[in-house]
Amino acid sequence: MQPSKDSAGALVIGALGAVGIAAAAVAIAGAASPPLAALAAAAIGAQWIAFVPAYLRQTERFYDLVGSATYLSTIAAAVAIASPGARGSVVAALVVVWAARLGAFLVRRVHASGGDGRFDAIKPRPIRFLIAWTLQGLWVVLTSLAAWLVVTDPDPAPLKWTDGVGLALWIAGFVLEVVADRQKSSFRARGASGWIDEGVWRWSRHPNYLGEIVLWTGIVVVGAGVFDGREWLGLISPAFVTLLLLRVSGVPLLEARADAKWGGDPAYEAYKRRVPRLVPTPFRHGAAGSSTPS
Repeated sequence: MQPSKDSAGALVIGALGAVGIAAAAVAIAGAASPPLAALAAAAIGAQWIAFVPAYLRQTERFYDLVGSATYLSTIAAAVAIASPGARGSVVAALVVVWAARLGAFLVRRVHASGGDGRFDAIKPRPIRFLIAWTLQGLWVVLTSLAAWLVVTDPDPAPLKWTDGVGLALWIAGFVLEVVADRQKSSFRARGASGWIDEGVWRWSRHPNYLGEIVLWTGIVVVGAGVFDGREWLGLISPAFVTLLLLRVSGVPLLEARADAKWGGDPAYEAYKRRVPRLVPTPFRHGAAGSSTPS
């Protein structure tokens, strides 16, 4: 199933908006911290380099691998540049754990399925395919911004209560994302068809995305202990993750694919009315049914 024209238009508009946000954020933060500008340039440059063989071979099989490697390499570079204290070291470790886990999961999934359906209509078109790679670079830059700011902070403050709250949020989001991914994988391994409506997927149609938003919010809360002046641009990180997943490349594409497959099916329409798109709503849940694509 190819994405609709509306979805493709949203991708382009979202990419252009993200470019503007990223350029402004990096320009402002980079003026105070030149290493941030270098990290951003490296993150986006890596995607453009990887785009060339991906387009020539018409494959997206190493898209997620490159994204994860970029997260890992840029946070490692930030640590090498700044030699952070306890707070920065913990944040760097959280990014490493998240990127390594998610990257490994996505790479295994793509190789097991033979591809990623989101790219079917994009790969043959170089501009749109390049936009997808550029979006990944911007995803790395803007989601990592808060973590980079914490790790490279030149005058870290003593640990505060915000560090504990932020860590708790990160753990909650990470656990939710891992559980959601494992439940979806188990559902598929059973050969089930339809939209997943069990486990945490009974409470949200996209619980993995909710987990990701929550964990990056946790990083910002940790950063609240050191942010000052321009460093509050770190708030862009969870805001961008939310925008990207809810308005551009995540939920809109998956919902469009699901609607194309099951739209009009009474059971599916009842499922959509009962299960919120993202944030669970009390008293809205009834009996579970069968399954959502991912």
